[in-house]
Amino acid sequence: MISASLVKELREKSGAGMMDCKKALEAVGGNIEEAIDWLREKGISKAAKKADRIAAEGLASIKVDGNNAIIVEINAETDFVAKNEEFIDLVNTVCNTVLVADAATVEEALALPVSDGTLEDLVVAKTAKIGEKLSFRRFEKVTKTDSQVFGVYSHMGGKIAVLTVIEGTDEAVAKDVSMHAAAMRPKYVAKEEVPAEEIEKEKAVLKEQAINEGKPAEIAEKMVMGRVQKYYKEICLEEQPFVKDGDITVATYVSNNGGKIVSMKRYEVGEGIEKKQENFAEEVAKQVNGN
Repeated sequence: MISASLVKELREKSGAGMMDCKKALEAVGGNIEEAIDWLREKGISKAAKKADRIAAEGLASIKVDGNNAIIVEINAETDFVAKNEEFIDLVNTVCNTVLVADAATVEEALALPVSDGTLEDLVVAKTAKIGEKLSFRRFEKVTKTDSQVFGVYSHMGGKIAVLTVIEGTDEAVAKDVSMHAAAMRPKYVAKEEVPAEEIEKEKAVLKEQAINEGKPAEIAEKMVMGRVQKYYKEICLEEQPFVKDGDITVATYVSNNGGKIVSMKRYEVGEGIEKKQENFAEEVAKQVNGN
């Protein structure tokens, strides 16, 4: 009988999935060192060596099933791998598995069962097979009502994915809103969603700018209010001029078509991840030299 603590120890040392660690320990009678060798021979523990690499490429994907939808981001190290069939298969498996499950966090999602072990085991196995660090970064599940529609849009082959929910209109309008969001990068749907501390911070910056421009404090205060409204237009979906008709806002476009924006999820692959800058010629030289 292989204890859970032994499996945990091997997992921490090898970076392999729980099921693979259990199999390895069973194969070698519980010897940790021999189990590590067993995993290496199978090509499974390669994933551990890749743990410190930066995975900032990949795919953002959306899957819809009736009134439920999911948006996910899975990362790889290079754009080349993001087009790999093995990687695309991983993304599809993650979407299909998490969409019908009750997982609320990535950790819970990674523990979900698939055909051979868990999703975490699958990510580790794909990492070993593909040869790059892969990472299931984030996901969000969205549920709509029968009177609402999903707006689904994927840009640049999955570099940007947007999932909107619109009340009272059709999918064509919802898709237009998602396309707009992909292009204009709004952070929020409406002004009411913007945290008060974010606005206060912006006001302080804008006031300082106005004073530095030589404006008296009372004039600076009035200028700030105008500039805050401009800031809302930059960050709020409803306030932005609609890309297909700059004379109206996105909210007006939706309203003119009998609808109202309920929610928006926008994923841009690698956003917020510090990407490693590397000289391409040096990278090729490294590969040629086997480094």
